[in-house]
Amino acid sequence: MNPPRTDRGRLLLILALAAAVTAFTATVPLLRDWFDLRVYYGAVNTWIHHGGRLYDYRVPGTAYGFTYPPFAAVSMLPMALVGLRTAIVGSALLNLAALVLILHILTDGAWRRYGWFGCALGACLLALFEPLRDTFSFGQVNLLLLALVLTDAWLLSTGRERRAGVGIGLAAAIKLTPAVFIGLLLLGRRRRAAAVASAVTAAATAFAALVAPDASRFYWTEALWDTSRVGRLDYVSNQSLQGILARLGDTQRTAWAAAVLVVLGVWVWRTRRALAAGDWPAAFALTGVTACLVSPITWVHHLVWLLPAFAVLVRTGHARVAGALYAVLCTSVVWLWFHDASGVDGFLGSNTYTWITLGLLLWLPAGQLRADNLPLRRSSSATAPAPSRAAPEMMPAAGHPGPPSGATATGVGRGAATGAACGPGRGLNRSASSEPTGSTRPAASNPQSSSRRASS
Repeated sequence: MNPPRTDRGRLLLILALAAAVTAFTATVPLLRDWFDLRVYYGAVNTWIHHGGRLYDYRVPGTAYGFTYPPFAAVSMLPMALVGLRTAIVGSALLNLAALVLILHILTDGAWRRYGWFGCALGACLLALFEPLRDTFSFGQVNLLLLALVLTDAWLLSTGRERRAGVGIGLAAAIKLTPAVFIGLLLLGRRRRAAAVASAVTAAATAFAALVAPDASRFYWTEALWDTSRVGRLDYVSNQSLQGILARLGDTQRTAWAAAVLVVLGVWVWRTRRALAAGDWPAAFALTGVTACLVSPITWVHHLVWLLPAFAVLVRTGHARVAGALYAVLCTSVVWLWFHDASGVDGFLGSNTYTWITLGLLLWLPAGQLRADNLPLRRSSSATAPAPSRAAPEMMPAAGHPGPPSGATATGVGRGAATGAACGPGRGLNRSASSEPTGSTRPAASNPQSSSRRASS
């Protein structure tokens, strides 16, 4: 089916799609009523204005309260100066800005070539993506963290390594899961960036301890180790390895620890292969996927960390696979097993998103830079010298292949690495990063609600 050729036809198509998307989001997933934002807002206001303890606050009528590290609360202090409605609007605008930045980095600005019609189509598709719509309607911080991590990825890929590491460090101080990207920096021998990220995390944590010593002491000694504060591990929204085991009735940590070790081993193996080929977009995508799997709790909205993996699939010529997996993640299919995840159908269906995440870890193309993805931007250290008169450039004979397309980009640790020039993820081709975390809402009769879990 060909798209309409007139602006009037395109506008009518966009309006029809927007109406369909609005109807879908209003009936299938149900809005989350900014539940997590109300947790943040209530906890910060109780702490600042009423002298209450940060981690004692509970949303009225629920058992859910603040579960992030103290630095997250410190960074949310501006909410104490405004009303709840203003905080909701501010959250939506910040998430929207973060999403625009993420898309710009993952596509290297390619979306601008498609004009208003292409951007409107993309917006309709993004609005269907369950992790995204949940992040907005919960008032979550996942997109902000992903934007911080991908900013470091962009800095590394464009030769600005001296400035890299701050984003990953701040993300790890706000939520613990992004700390896995420090491991990626070490695997890629970006020791300076890893040191900066570690120092920023430590400094932010120390600053929070100075501002809120009692809250910091309670979090690091008690709250961090109490998973019941976040929610039930077997809740269907928990799409992690731990979630699978909990729904199978395994309450012990032995099997989970063994599964985590296996997944980390696969991550190291696949990431090293990607880094050896200079494929930093794939390395960061694999790290985000791994973080979703090994985290004890990965709520559905945490799966925005899969967006870099979809960008890699499109970049490497697997757009149909990306489209199919993306479509599944738009369906809210796991909620069909909200009440009962037993049996073979429950085992397979309630963990659908986890199977997709595992599949991306095992089969995401890594180190497969296509010929049409040759680098456009090069630093002076990566530019080949002009052929001299004494040594004229040799052209391959007819019928014989030239050097592989990625042959000019082998220096992962040498100065600035180059970025791939076509398709999503091209601006990350030579370093970068990505990863996630969760939340909830009071119990409701509808299986699409996020009951039985707390903000995390």
